[in-house]
Amino acid sequence: QRLLVIRRSQFVSAPGRLCFPGGAIELGESEPVALARELQEELAVAIEPRQRLWHSLTPWNVALAWWSAAMSPDAQLIPNPHEVAEVHWLTITQLRESPDLLESNHDFLDAWERREFVIGESECEL
Repeated sequence: QRLLVIRRSQFVSAPGRLCFPGGAIELGESEPVALARELQEELAVAIEPRQRLWHSLTPWNVALAWWSAAMSPDAQLIPNPHEVAEVHWLTITQLRESPDLLESNHDFLDAWERREFVIGESECEL
């Protein structure tokens, strides 16, 4: 199973690092609405948020919510160059082997490998 990952542009914090797409929730937004907006802003793609899989807190006290989402199998991902340098579909092994993966993403992968949640097999997942 491959996961949608972006390489952050040189114009944002943690430039050049790999991470899952997403971002901050704006005032009045729900997590699913924020996820859909962020994917539209970063990759010009419409998604359907499916399930909140997991949550975590970074060492610098930022709360993260990890979601699965579906998109059309023929969706074209168009990176916003101000936010995204590259787009990749990578396996967990490939992510683990990358020295560029943001540290907070390792916690999510750890939870996945401990089977703290399950992602549906039949959907195109983020």
